[in-house]
Amino acid sequence: MNCVYITKANKFLPNTPIDNDQMEAFLGKINEAASRAKRVVLRNNGIQTRYYALDTQGNPTHTNTELTCLAIEGLLDDRFRAEDIEVLSCGTSTPDTLLPSHAAMVHGLLRGSGSVELNSSAGVCNSGMNALKFGYLSVKAGNSSNAVCTGSERVSTWLRANKYENEIQTLALLEEHPILAFKKDFLRFMLSDGAGAFLLENTPLPSQDSLQIMWMEGYSYAHQLEACMYAGGEKQSDGSLKAWSDYSPEEWLEYSIFAIKQDVKLLNENILVKGAESMYAALKKHDLSAEEITYFLPHISSNYFKERLYEELKKVGIDIPLDRWFMNLTKVGNVGSASPYLMLEELFNSGKLQKGDNLLLSVPESGRFSYSYALLKVV
Repeated sequence: MNCVYITKANKFLPNTPIDNDQMEAFLGKINEAASRAKRVVLRNNGIQTRYYALDTQGNPTHTNTELTCLAIEGLLDDRFRAEDIEVLSCGTSTPDTLLPSHAAMVHGLLRGSGSVELNSSAGVCNSGMNALKFGYLSVKAGNSSNAVCTGSERVSTWLRANKYENEIQTLALLEEHPILAFKKDFLRFMLSDGAGAFLLENTPLPSQDSLQIMWMEGYSYAHQLEACMYAGGEKQSDGSLKAWSDYSPEEWLEYSIFAIKQDVKLLNENILVKGAESMYAALKKHDLSAEEITYFLPHISSNYFKERLYEELKKVGIDIPLDRWFMNLTKVGNVGSASPYLMLEELFNSGKLQKGDNLLLSVPESGRFSYSYALLKVV
């Protein structure tokens, strides 16, 4: 098996940072009224700025495909050109089209590329990590000498006010139970746009640090738990999802079928517990102790979960001091499948890393509770 290295990382964040006071200028106001949930949501998630592929009138400025291509183009130079790409593996929760696949759309727009092997990873936050794992396994097995892997989201158009006209906000419940701030309209103040891209190769760069991917692990609990975060369907009384195609076009709007939703009761009861359980399993499998982790990069959708995750991990014997956690949620927002790419890109290009440092990526997905982990070593 080959060793696999991330030799370059790049990101693309559209337009200019949007602060908390500007959000509804881009997303619009539901029923022309300012959101009563916004203050509570932002207080709990801690996000200060984020990026939207929208102008102030709510018109799209970039597609998801364009965001992804712009991130990839930052990987290219005289040493590695678009025509050198062998595998293109792209993950997203919010593709521009149901068909063709996201990776096919990206390949079609990528200038200068030759014929490549494609992989499109669907899902929620883990779609970016699954795209990375496909590229990692391809290079590791010798199927290819390189792979370009991406995570991207263009969710802002899903969050526009006209998608939520029938939603009701209950401030009293939010104040008593902040976890409710993750449902339907409340997710409008959680999610944002952007793309990240990694270049994977079978040899490290001699002139600068590379990140060797030591291992990647994934865990799903869909066999135990019903769907928690979903779009394009509606949850039924028995916990099943009724697909958008089984509703009439009139019902699509009536029930906000295409709005992103979360079952907040399931989220609160399981997201951290299963996260600790899966991370314990990953570290035990690879005989890795918390003391060996130089930087812990957890994708956390909201600062509401940070201290709670720390305490839950300690319960299973994983004590990584908070001063070793690296996050950029407050600056770039929750960008779903792109978030681990954006965290790692910032740390990789920060100048802080030293040879031998161990970086642990942790990505939860509340879709139906799945988790991804990757250990990277600076070489």
